[in-house]
Amino acid sequence: MLTCMAVSLLSAGCQAQEQSGKSSEAAVQIQDGKTSEAAVRNQDKKTSETAVPDLTKLDEIRERGVLKVGTAGDYQPMSYLDPETGSYVGFDAELAEDLADTLGVEIEYVETSWPSLMADTLAGKFDLAICGITVTDARKEQALMSDGYLGNGKTVLCRAEDADKYTSLEAINRPEVRVMENPGGLNEKFARENLPDATLIIHDVNQEIPGLVASGEADVMITETMEAGYYVGQDDRLAAPLIHQPFTSAELGVLMPKGSEDLLEYVNEFLADEKESGRIDELAEDYIYKYIDDDDELAPAA
Repeated sequence: MLTCMAVSLLSAGCQAQEQSGKSSEAAVQIQDGKTSEAAVRNQDKKTSETAVPDLTKLDEIRERGVLKVGTAGDYQPMSYLDPETGSYVGFDAELAEDLADTLGVEIEYVETSWPSLMADTLAGKFDLAICGITVTDARKEQALMSDGYLGNGKTVLCRAEDADKYTSLEAINRPEVRVMENPGGLNEKFARENLPDATLIIHDVNQEIPGLVASGEADVMITETMEAGYYVGQDDRLAAPLIHQPFTSAELGVLMPKGSEDLLEYVNEFLADEKESGRIDELAEDYIYKYIDDDDELAPAA
Protein backbone atom coordinates (compact mmCIF):
# COMPACT_ATOMS: atom_id res chain seq x y z
CA MET A 1 0.00 0.00 0.00
CA LEU A 2 2.74 2.40 0.99
CA THR A 3 4.65 1.41 -2.09
CA CYS A 4 1.72 2.28 -4.33
CA MET A 5 1.30 5.64 -2.61
CA ALA A 6 4.97 6.39 -3.10
CA VAL A 7 4.77 5.54 -6.77
CA SER A 8 1.70 7.76 -7.18
CA LEU A 9 3.41 10.68 -5.46
CA LEU A 10 6.51 10.22 -7.55
CA SER A 11 4.43 10.13 -10.74
CA ALA A 12 2.56 13.26 -9.75
CA GLY A 13 5.84 15.01 -9.01
CA CYS A 14 7.23 14.09 -12.40
CA GLN A 15 4.09 15.36 -14.13
CA ALA A 16 4.32 18.63 -12.20
CA GLN A 17 7.95 19.04 -13.18
CA GLU A 18 7.12 18.27 -16.81
CA GLN A 19 4.23 20.76 -16.76
CA SER A 20 6.45 23.34 -15.13
CA GLY A 21 9.13 22.74 -17.77
CA LYS A 22 6.62 23.20 -20.58
CA SER A 23 5.34 26.41 -19.01
CA SER A 24 8.88 27.72 -18.69
CA GLU A 25 9.62 26.83 -22.32
CA ALA A 26 6.42 28.56 -23.47
CA ALA A 27 7.25 31.60 -21.39
CA VAL A 28 10.72 31.74 -22.88
CA GLN A 29 9.30 31.35 -26.40
CA ILE A 30 6.80 34.18 -25.81
CA GLN A 31 9.50 36.33 -24.29
CA ASP A 32 11.82 35.57 -27.21
CA GLY A 33 9.04 36.48 -29.64
CA LYS A 34 8.43 39.79 -27.92
CA THR A 35 12.14 40.46 -27.80
CA SER A 36 12.49 39.72 -31.52
CA GLU A 37 9.54 41.97 -32.40
CA ALA A 38 10.99 44.77 -30.30
CA ALA A 39 14.39 44.32 -31.89
CA VAL A 40 12.84 44.51 -35.36
CA ARG A 41 10.93 47.65 -34.42
CA ASN A 42 14.06 49.25 -33.01
CA GLN A 43 16.05 48.31 -36.12
CA ASP A 44 13.35 49.72 -38.40
CA LYS A 45 13.30 52.91 -36.36
CA LYS A 46 17.08 53.29 -36.57
CA THR A 47 17.01 52.56 -40.32
CA SER A 48 14.32 55.16 -40.95
CA GLU A 49 16.20 57.69 -38.85
CA THR A 50 19.51 57.15 -40.66
CA ALA A 51 18.21 56.55 -44.25
CA VAL A 52 19.20 59.28 -46.73
CA PRO A 53 16.13 60.61 -48.62
CA ASP A 54 16.18 60.74 -52.42
CA LEU A 55 17.67 63.97 -53.73
CA THR A 56 15.43 66.29 -55.71
CA LYS A 57 16.73 67.68 -59.01
CA LEU A 58 17.48 71.00 -57.32
CA ASP A 59 19.34 69.21 -54.52
CA GLU A 60 21.36 67.31 -57.10
CA ILE A 61 22.35 70.48 -58.96
CA ARG A 62 23.30 72.35 -55.79
CA GLU A 63 25.26 69.38 -54.44
CA ARG A 64 27.08 69.06 -57.77
CA GLY A 65 27.74 72.80 -57.88
CA VAL A 66 27.07 72.90 -61.62
CA LEU A 67 24.02 73.56 -63.78
CA LYS A 68 24.30 71.57 -67.02
CA VAL A 69 22.76 73.60 -69.85
CA GLY A 70 22.05 72.09 -73.26
CA THR A 71 22.43 74.34 -76.29
CA ALA A 72 22.84 73.98 -80.03
CA GLY A 73 25.12 77.03 -79.92
CA ASP A 74 24.14 78.12 -83.44
CA TYR A 75 21.29 80.54 -82.82
CA GLN A 76 22.03 84.24 -82.94
CA PRO A 77 21.02 86.24 -80.97
CA MET A 78 19.83 83.66 -78.43
CA SER A 79 22.66 81.21 -77.71
CA TYR A 80 25.74 81.20 -79.89
CA LEU A 81 29.18 79.68 -79.42
CA ASP A 82 31.66 82.38 -80.37
CA PRO A 83 34.49 80.55 -82.19
CA GLU A 84 36.98 83.30 -81.34
CA THR A 85 36.44 83.27 -77.59
CA GLY A 86 35.01 79.78 -77.07
CA SER A 87 32.25 81.36 -74.96
CA TYR A 88 28.49 81.25 -75.37
CA VAL A 89 26.86 84.61 -75.97
CA GLY A 90 23.32 85.88 -76.47
CA PHE A 91 19.99 86.47 -74.79
CA ASP A 92 19.58 82.88 -73.55
CA ALA A 93 23.24 82.61 -72.56
CA GLU A 94 22.81 85.57 -70.21
CA LEU A 95 19.47 84.24 -68.96
CA ALA A 96 21.11 80.88 -68.15
CA GLU A 97 23.86 82.70 -66.26
CA ASP A 98 21.25 84.58 -64.25
CA LEU A 99 19.56 81.27 -63.39
CA ALA A 100 22.83 79.67 -62.29
CA ASP A 101 23.60 82.69 -60.12
CA THR A 102 20.31 82.33 -58.24
CA LEU A 103 21.16 78.67 -57.61
CA GLY A 104 24.67 79.55 -56.47
CA VAL A 105 26.30 77.22 -58.99
CA GLU A 106 28.49 77.36 -62.10
CA ILE A 107 27.35 76.66 -65.69
CA GLU A 108 28.54 73.75 -67.79
CA TYR A 109 27.32 73.94 -71.39
CA VAL A 110 26.50 70.65 -73.07
CA GLU A 111 26.45 70.61 -76.86
CA THR A 112 23.33 69.34 -78.58
CA SER A 113 21.73 69.86 -81.99
CA TRP A 114 18.23 70.56 -83.23
CA PRO A 115 17.73 67.03 -84.62
CA SER A 116 18.90 65.45 -81.34
CA LEU A 117 17.56 68.05 -78.88
CA MET A 118 14.63 66.01 -77.57
CA ALA A 119 16.55 62.71 -77.46
CA ASP A 120 19.40 64.37 -75.55
CA THR A 121 16.90 65.95 -73.15
CA LEU A 122 15.17 62.66 -72.43
CA ALA A 123 18.54 60.91 -72.02
CA GLY A 124 19.42 63.35 -69.23
CA LYS A 125 22.55 64.69 -70.90
CA PHE A 126 21.85 68.06 -69.28
CA ASP A 127 19.58 69.50 -66.58
CA LEU A 128 17.76 71.81 -68.97
CA ALA A 129 18.08 73.29 -72.45
CA ILE A 130 17.76 76.98 -73.22
CA CYS A 131 18.70 78.10 -76.73
CA GLY A 132 15.72 79.71 -78.42
CA ILE A 133 13.36 76.73 -77.99
CA THR A 134 9.73 77.28 -78.95
CA VAL A 135 7.07 75.97 -76.57
CA THR A 136 4.93 73.42 -78.45
CA ASP A 137 2.34 70.82 -77.45
CA ALA A 138 4.47 68.10 -79.04
CA ARG A 139 7.44 68.99 -76.85
CA LYS A 140 5.25 69.23 -73.74
CA GLU A 141 3.93 65.72 -74.37
CA GLN A 142 7.44 64.26 -74.23
CA ALA A 143 9.17 66.49 -71.72
CA LEU A 144 8.66 69.49 -69.43
CA MET A 145 8.60 73.05 -70.72
CA SER A 146 8.61 76.22 -68.69
CA ASP A 147 6.26 79.14 -69.00
CA GLY A 148 7.03 81.26 -72.05
CA TYR A 149 9.42 84.15 -71.48
CA LEU A 150 9.72 85.76 -74.93
CA GLY A 151 7.25 86.04 -77.80
CA ASN A 152 8.36 84.84 -81.22
CA GLY A 153 7.01 83.76 -84.58
CA LYS A 154 8.07 82.50 -87.99
CA THR A 155 8.93 85.22 -90.48
CA VAL A 156 10.90 85.90 -93.66
CA LEU A 157 14.55 86.81 -94.01
CA CYS A 158 15.49 87.76 -97.57
CA ARG A 159 17.68 90.13 -99.58
CA ALA A 160 16.77 93.79 -99.15
CA GLU A 161 16.19 94.12 -102.88
CA ASP A 162 13.49 91.42 -102.67
CA ALA A 163 11.69 92.85 -99.63
CA ASP A 164 8.62 93.80 -101.68
CA LYS A 165 8.53 90.41 -103.38
CA TYR A 166 8.32 88.00 -100.45
CA THR A 167 5.45 89.35 -98.37
CA SER A 168 3.27 86.21 -98.20
CA LEU A 169 3.52 82.45 -98.15
CA GLU A 170 1.93 82.34 -101.60
CA ALA A 171 4.71 84.52 -103.00
CA ILE A 172 7.36 82.20 -101.55
CA ASN A 173 5.69 78.87 -102.32
CA ARG A 174 6.98 78.67 -105.88
CA PRO A 175 9.49 76.25 -107.44
CA GLU A 176 11.82 79.07 -108.45
CA VAL A 177 12.12 80.33 -104.85
CA ARG A 178 15.00 78.70 -102.97
CA VAL A 179 14.28 78.37 -99.24
CA MET A 180 17.26 77.43 -97.05
CA GLU A 181 16.88 75.96 -93.54
CA ASN A 182 18.95 74.12 -90.95
CA PRO A 183 17.99 70.48 -90.36
CA GLY A 184 15.77 69.11 -87.63
CA GLY A 185 14.23 72.23 -86.16
CA LEU A 186 10.86 73.93 -86.39
CA ASN A 187 12.07 76.16 -89.25
CA GLU A 188 12.50 73.13 -91.51
CA LYS A 189 9.20 71.69 -90.28
CA PHE A 190 7.38 74.94 -91.07
CA ALA A 191 8.94 75.14 -94.54
CA ARG A 192 8.03 71.56 -95.41
CA GLU A 193 4.45 71.96 -94.23
CA ASN A 194 3.74 75.43 -95.64
CA LEU A 195 6.01 75.73 -98.68
CA PRO A 196 5.74 72.36 -100.45
CA ASP A 197 6.23 73.86 -103.91
CA ALA A 198 9.31 75.94 -103.06
CA THR A 199 12.80 74.50 -103.55
CA LEU A 200 13.96 73.53 -100.07
CA ILE A 201 17.71 73.50 -99.41
CA ILE A 202 18.97 72.02 -96.12
CA HIS A 203 22.18 73.55 -94.79
CA ASP A 204 23.81 72.12 -91.67
CA VAL A 205 25.22 75.33 -90.18
CA ASN A 206 22.35 77.59 -89.14
CA GLN A 207 24.38 80.76 -88.60
CA GLU A 208 25.76 80.59 -92.15
CA ILE A 209 22.33 80.72 -93.81
CA PRO A 210 21.70 84.51 -93.56
CA GLY A 211 25.02 85.19 -95.28
CA LEU A 212 24.18 82.67 -98.00
CA VAL A 213 20.84 84.37 -98.58
CA ALA A 214 22.56 87.77 -98.73
CA SER A 215 25.10 86.46 -101.29
CA GLY A 216 22.43 84.87 -103.51
CA GLU A 217 22.94 81.17 -102.69
CA ALA A 218 19.32 81.09 -101.52
CA ASP A 219 16.36 83.49 -101.68
CA VAL A 220 14.58 83.10 -98.35
CA MET A 221 15.18 81.83 -94.86
CA ILE A 222 12.16 81.14 -92.66
CA THR A 223 13.25 81.92 -89.13
CA GLU A 224 12.14 83.47 -85.85
CA THR A 225 11.47 87.19 -85.57
CA MET A 226 14.36 87.73 -83.17
CA GLU A 227 16.87 86.00 -85.43
CA ALA A 228 15.62 87.89 -88.48
CA GLY A 229 15.89 91.21 -86.66
CA TYR A 230 19.39 90.41 -85.43
CA TYR A 231 20.78 89.51 -88.87
CA VAL A 232 19.21 92.52 -90.58
CA GLY A 233 20.99 94.63 -87.99
CA GLN A 234 24.27 92.91 -88.85
CA ASP A 235 24.02 92.95 -92.66
CA ASP A 236 22.33 95.75 -94.62
CA ARG A 237 21.98 93.42 -97.63
CA LEU A 238 19.19 91.64 -95.72
CA ALA A 239 15.58 92.53 -94.95
CA ALA A 240 12.74 91.10 -92.84
CA PRO A 241 9.62 92.56 -94.49
CA LEU A 242 7.16 90.72 -92.20
CA ILE A 243 9.02 91.21 -88.92
CA HIS A 244 5.91 92.66 -87.26
CA GLN A 245 3.42 90.36 -89.05
CA PRO A 246 4.90 86.88 -88.50
CA PHE A 247 3.21 83.78 -89.89
CA THR A 248 2.91 82.22 -86.43
CA SER A 249 2.73 83.37 -82.83
CA ALA A 250 4.43 81.45 -80.03
CA GLU A 251 6.80 81.81 -77.09
CA LEU A 252 10.23 80.57 -76.14
CA GLY A 253 10.65 78.36 -73.09
CA VAL A 254 13.09 76.20 -71.15
CA LEU A 255 13.12 72.45 -71.89
CA MET A 256 13.87 69.73 -69.33
CA PRO A 257 13.15 66.02 -68.85
CA LYS A 258 10.15 64.71 -66.94
CA GLY A 259 10.99 63.95 -63.33
CA SER A 260 12.38 67.47 -62.88
CA GLU A 261 9.14 68.99 -61.62
CA ASP A 262 10.86 70.77 -58.73
CA LEU A 263 13.32 72.35 -61.16
CA LEU A 264 10.44 73.36 -63.45
CA GLU A 265 8.71 75.12 -60.56
CA TYR A 266 11.93 76.92 -59.67
CA VAL A 267 12.55 77.98 -63.29
CA ASN A 268 9.01 79.33 -63.65
CA GLU A 269 9.43 81.41 -60.48
CA PHE A 270 12.81 82.62 -61.75
CA LEU A 271 11.34 83.66 -65.11
CA ALA A 272 8.48 85.50 -63.39
CA ASP A 273 11.03 87.43 -61.31
CA GLU A 274 13.11 88.23 -64.42
CA LYS A 275 10.01 89.64 -66.13
CA GLU A 276 8.90 91.64 -63.12
CA SER A 277 12.35 93.14 -62.61
CA GLY A 278 12.57 94.25 -66.24
CA ARG A 279 15.51 91.96 -66.96
CA ILE A 280 13.73 90.20 -69.87
CA ASP A 281 12.97 93.56 -71.49
CA GLU A 282 16.58 94.64 -70.98
CA LEU A 283 17.93 91.52 -72.71
CA ALA A 284 15.39 91.84 -75.52
CA GLU A 285 16.47 95.41 -76.17
CA ASP A 286 20.17 94.51 -76.10
CA TYR A 287 19.93 91.52 -78.42
CA ILE A 288 16.83 92.00 -80.58
CA TYR A 289 14.79 95.17 -80.68
CA LYS A 290 17.59 97.69 -80.91
CA TYR A 291 17.80 96.71 -84.60
CA ILE A 292 14.13 97.55 -85.23
CA ASP A 293 12.65 101.04 -85.06
CA ASP A 294 9.08 102.14 -84.39
CA ASP A 295 8.15 102.56 -88.06
CA ASP A 296 8.44 98.86 -88.90
CA GLU A 297 11.78 99.61 -90.52
CA LEU A 298 14.87 97.69 -89.55
CA ALA A 299 17.76 99.68 -88.22
CA PRO A 300 20.98 99.59 -90.27
CA ALA A 301 23.99 97.60 -89.17
CA ALA A 302 26.01 99.23 -86.44
